[in-house]
Amino acid sequence: MVIYHVILLLVLSRAAASPGQANLTSMLALQAERVMTLGEWEERWHDDRIGFHQPDVHKLLENNIEKVLAGRAEVSFFFPLCGKAVDMKWLADMGHSVVGVEISEKAIKQFFEESNLTYSEEPVAAIPGAKVYKSSEKNITLYQCDLYNFSSSIHGQFGAIWDRGSLVAINPQDREKYASLIISLMAKDCRYLLDTLLYNAELHKGPPFLVPDEQVHSLFAAISSCCSRWMP
Repeated sequence: MVIYHVILLLVLSRAAASPGQANLTSMLALQAERVMTLGEWEERWHDDRIGFHQPDVHKLLENNIEKVLAGRAEVSFFFPLCGKAVDMKWLADMGHSVVGVEISEKAIKQFFEESNLTYSEEPVAAIPGAKVYKSSEKNITLYQCDLYNFSSSIHGQFGAIWDRGSLVAINPQDREKYASLIISLMAKDCRYLLDTLLYNAELHKGPPFLVPDEQVHSLFAAISSCCSRWMP
């Protein structure tokens, strides 16, 4: 099975949506009803079935960081479904602030432990059952909760969003809800770096799910212009 990564850098501006391609409809239909529950994701972390985790800073972020920063310093980054991505400490070491959301408590604690960072833990009053973990040494704040319970009222808006494995992990039927949340978290100067996947959906039921470029344009067309680059 050949998988292509698609990098999309979305900058807030007005643009028309790209037309969809009819030949993708059948592929999308194969995964349309696929559902992964939060409990299943927590089980994956509990059982260390986390092949999606990368031990090094993601090359797509490294290669595009100047485009994301656009000359800005101390940028506030948001990581949806952050897991224990080492990218978070890499950005914090550069002087940026990082906020992540993750359902797995194990993933969050492993991030701090493996990064040699001490942290505090406290409940989130606005989200029943949620917890927030804050680094003592770096400007890193991670929320343990359902992503859709998070909002700009919890931690404001962000100057950058790095979506390495979130859009491709959420249930396909939730993509419009997801896009609405992401847009609501964008500050006026926000840059959204997105890595998606293209492959033959007949060979893999997901996750990660097939998310074609055309659908990304449609989801974010109201506020974004997109430049894309295809990388095998």
